[in-house]
Amino acid sequence: MEKYLDIFKNSYSGYWNYLVSEVSSFHWENYFYGLIIVSLVVWGLELLFPWRKSQKVFRKDFWLDTFYMFFNFFLLNLIVLIFLSNTAEQLFNDMLGFTGINLQDFQLLDLNTLPFGLGLIVFFIVSDFVQWNTHRLLHRIPFLWNFHKVHHSVKEMGFAAHLRYHWMEPIVYKSILYIPLAIIGGFEVQSVAIVHFFALTVGHLNHANLGWDYGILKYVFNNPKMHIWHHAKNLPSHVKYGVNFGLTLSVWDYIFGSNHIPKDGRDIELGFAGDEDFPKDFVTQEIYPIKTKK
Repeated sequence: MEKYLDIFKNSYSGYWNYLVSEVSSFHWENYFYGLIIVSLVVWGLELLFPWRKSQKVFRKDFWLDTFYMFFNFFLLNLIVLIFLSNTAEQLFNDMLGFTGINLQDFQLLDLNTLPFGLGLIVFFIVSDFVQWNTHRLLHRIPFLWNFHKVHHSVKEMGFAAHLRYHWMEPIVYKSILYIPLAIIGGFEVQSVAIVHFFALTVGHLNHANLGWDYGILKYVFNNPKMHIWHHAKNLPSHVKYGVNFGLTLSVWDYIFGSNHIPKDGRDIELGFAGDEDFPKDFVTQEIYPIKTKK
């Protein structure tokens, strides 16, 4: 028990010190200012090249999504996520210890021993593929879909909608990603930052008011014209669990047949069945999955 109390104290004090350091200093892998810079750049692109020209600069729920963006990126970690993540990791390792299993015995390779570029690509591809599968689970499992509804409650797309999600989602993503990343070995913080900022930028662009598909690269990278259909309220019955699940890469959807772009989706209705009764503010959206019986 004392070990877990130490995890609790160290998680909070460590992350608080990290957060203060991020806000008070500027360095290239700074997540706080990195989020601000990426957001301002993509927002600027929205204003210069709007796909839906009638959409307001401060679109519907712009400020709600902006709050979500900073809450989920920083405050959520401080409040609960870092402690839960560290505790879950320790519990998992303790359980493996009782069985005599050591994850290092199953490690297929150590990314740090590969040439930098190759290791970075392997880390990115494995992470994105696992997250693509996790995203599919969020749509197919009713319990998880109840949490994912928060993200799909967006009615007008803009860059900040990227980070409108329930606090339960990163717990699911990180839990499922833990073992695959353990199998391919650890990676340096600076390298993780590169993948993080690339994924952040692509995710912002996917949700932005931009009519881009990147030409031939649309078969590799997710894009606004593809992702708009992921948020479509009305889909054919044979794809009732959703389409276009790619986070950064679109290639998985083309490989496994979940791609769906039947026409220009600029003006399609966004949301999900029954979203007119979905809560409109942050607090009630966060407690919605707990209160609902379905």
